Amino acid sequence: MSFGSRARAFMNHPAGPRTIHFWAPTFKWGITFANIADFTKPPEKISYPQQCAVAATGLIWSRYSTQIIPVNYNLLSVNVFMAMTGMYQLSRKIREDYLDKEPEAVAQVQ
Repeated sequence: MSFGSRARAFMNHPAGPRTIHFWAPTFKWGITFANIADFTKPPEKISYPQQCAVAATGLIWSRYSTQIIPVNYNLLSVNVFMAMTGMYQLSRKIREDYLDKEPEAVAQVQ
């Protein structure tokens, strides 16, 4: 298959760049990149509701993107990464709030 025919197939695909089905997930990558940039943020500044929403959105829309025809791989990939970054941020927050505090509490009791 030549480059020209591949480019034409990509442009004319039902989830290609001439449709909203391409551009909506493409711009959604901005949310994922912003969440990745927040990896350097101190865990005490992470919001449970925000990260639960990011993770849940990623999980729900990942499932949806596999059920539609044609499968929208751009939508699938952005939502898998969105779910992963949300769950990672939640794990950082949970470690900070519940797991890392135990040695301090034991030290204060003694």
